[in-house]
Amino acid sequence: MLKKALMLVSGNAFGSALLLARNLIVARLISPEHYGIAATFAISMSLVEMLSYLGLNQMIVVDKDGDEPHMQRALQGFQLMRGMFSSIVLFLIARPYAAFLGIENIAWAYELIAIIPLMNGFQHYDMHRLKRHLNFRPSVIVQSMPPLISVLALWPLALIFDDYRIMLVSLLVQAASMVALSHLTAERRYGLTLDFSIMKRATVFGWPLLLNGILLFGVFNGERLIVGRELGMSELAMFSMAVTLTLTPTLVLAGACQSLFLPSLSGARDKPDSFQWLGVAAIEAGLAIGLMLMLGVMLLGGPLVYLLLGENYLPILEFLVPITVVQAIRVAKSGSATVSLSKERSGNAAASNMFRVASLPISWIALIQTGNILAVIYIALAAEFFGYLFALYLAARRTGLSLSPLLGPSGMVFLTCAAALMSNLYYPPQPDFAAQLLHWSLWPVVLCGLVSLGLMKNLRGYLVRRFRDRKG
Repeated sequence: MLKKALMLVSGNAFGSALLLARNLIVARLISPEHYGIAATFAISMSLVEMLSYLGLNQMIVVDKDGDEPHMQRALQGFQLMRGMFSSIVLFLIARPYAAFLGIENIAWAYELIAIIPLMNGFQHYDMHRLKRHLNFRPSVIVQSMPPLISVLALWPLALIFDDYRIMLVSLLVQAASMVALSHLTAERRYGLTLDFSIMKRATVFGWPLLLNGILLFGVFNGERLIVGRELGMSELAMFSMAVTLTLTPTLVLAGACQSLFLPSLSGARDKPDSFQWLGVAAIEAGLAIGLMLMLGVMLLGGPLVYLLLGENYLPILEFLVPITVVQAIRVAKSGSATVSLSKERSGNAAASNMFRVASLPISWIALIQTGNILAVIYIALAAEFFGYLFALYLAARRTGLSLSPLLGPSGMVFLTCAAALMSNLYYPPQPDFAAQLLHWSLWPVVLCGLVSLGLMKNLRGYLVRRFRDRKG
């Protein structure tokens, strides 16, 4: 199991690292203003994804009939319908979306992107089905190779274009290669079926995830849209890059943890003692991911930004730590969502994200009044804090999980977050590594983080047990 987990984490990390590398390369190749435009392409894709996401890839893992060929063909048929719907919506909103951002002259680019959801509709679901058997290899290949292809495409694209079109074509290349690889790595023959009874079941299963998709759009992109509209594409480039640098590692590790814990939790849902132990370990894993992100940014954030992006992006350092704390608390909620999803209670994530979405009007007003991105970040931070507490409450109520083992780890993690914010007030990240490492305000954060990790007994026991199983 540990070997499979390492393969899953490394594969997903490789794919996401390549996507991050692509963003960094594009940011180096074009001006911040054009990179801001390129960032809006991802926002437009998220906009249509949120309107049609039903978690079909998760349903095939947890549903009792998920291994049946007919179920798979039906879900693939439903996926194609979803892709067609998303493409139509994206094409129709392209011009209003460009007008909202004040860049009407590139509406054609958003219309071209509308083909991507249609391509994604032809994905083969074998890579998801095989996760039921703890076979993560096809999924890892499909998630990691298309980003590599899109990165390799940057060199010829840079010879042709010198603006946001580099990113536009790269996204098209990635989508096409992902669909192709999903078929090449499949064990079963591809087929489509329209089964309205299964579509109804999928809708019942997925409507909370659809709601959560709408909320996640607000979580991941709401502030970006506000910043882009009110402050322009150059400021959006700074803010979006800071979000990308801090969001990417948390998405990778949170996704890997869900893929690792969800089958085990689903198998233990009728065994209260095992479920309790695994549930606490899953939530502690989310907390640990956030901690590792914070410590990494505190130690290496300033030098890495300077090394990877150059002087043009140094303004990021002013708000890099606060936005990292936001992401750390956000990813800490993922464990509670996984615990609830294992008992087919898929509304936990949506409910906990409502706080962040509800804060968006306040953030918009604050940005108009202050013109300061930090105001937006601190409002998001407060929303994520309340969302985490609510996520724990829902997990306990809906699954019977006892929260008492989590009081110590959670409290210590929040103390670490507070220490990081205080340190940032005294001494924000610096481009010079020695200056960053030797400043006294860094080390209380590191100490609090290590104590937090030490309190995560269930997670530590889970990792030790898996290591022993592997050795045995």
